[in-house]
Amino acid sequence: MVVGVGIGLVGVLGFLERLPRNRFAGVRTPATLRSDRAFVVANKVAGLPVAVAGGVALVCGALGLVAGPVITIIGLAGLAAITIAGGLLGHRAAEAVPDEAELPAGCQGCQCGGCELVRPAGRSVGTDVSRMRRE
Repeated sequence: MVVGVGIGLVGVLGFLERLPRNRFAGVRTPATLRSDRAFVVANKVAGLPVAVAGGVALVCGALGLVAGPVITIIGLAGLAAITIAGGLLGHRAAEAVPDEAELPAGCQGCQCGGCELVRPAGRSVGTDVSRMRRE
């Protein structure tokens, strides 16, 4: 039952986007750890299945006290299967999150359209936009 509560709490925090990026709890794959945004998206997607897995473990643990250890073992198997499935869904969601592009120096992300003009040229002149006119 303790494992169910712990896993369920991680699932709820991930679903509510309150789980900070860390190396101990949540979906932790190379795709999810590459950025804060990828970690949040992955754990939001995986949050509901992981919370359900925690609920399954909690209920089966409580029933196991009355019915015997077989129910507890079935609950742990269900916990593992649902948690792994949720983790795979979260990993796939994190892979779909685009990499965060670095803004050119002086750009504040104001949506003026100037960054889109600079980005292709930035490969040849770097972030120094003042040299663009000389090419």
